[in-house]
Amino acid sequence: MRARERHAAVGLATLLTTAGALHFAVPRCFDAIVPGWVPGSPRSWTLVSGAVELGVAAAVAVPRTRRLGGLAAAGLFAAVFPANVQMAIDWRHRSPRERAIAYGRLPLQVPLVLWALRVRRDAL
Repeated sequence: MRARERHAAVGLATLLTTAGALHFAVPRCFDAIVPGWVPGSPRSWTLVSGAVELGVAAAVAVPRTRRLGGLAAAGLFAAVFPANVQMAIDWRHRSPRERAIAYGRLPLQVPLVLWALRVRRDAL
């Protein structure tokens, strides 16, 4: 694997590890964006999604499981999109800076999915 491809995989694993750890470190932030139509408690979804992010990070980090991890990361980024939509709806009356953060997360999912699929494609 070339250095560029390895760097992309390590970067993706790092992003997922950080996001997953944050679900446990500051769960209230994530609880708040769980859509109300999702069954169960927001905290349960926060903890489950954090654990999934950590598991996907591990799969991306290990060369033997990187192809599967890249695909799982792409699916995960798509699956959390409703939470980003919920955040944008909930934050529509906040300050311009906070609205920019919330709205900026929406199109960010596209390059994240593409990054994950590139990691999958480049894995040996």
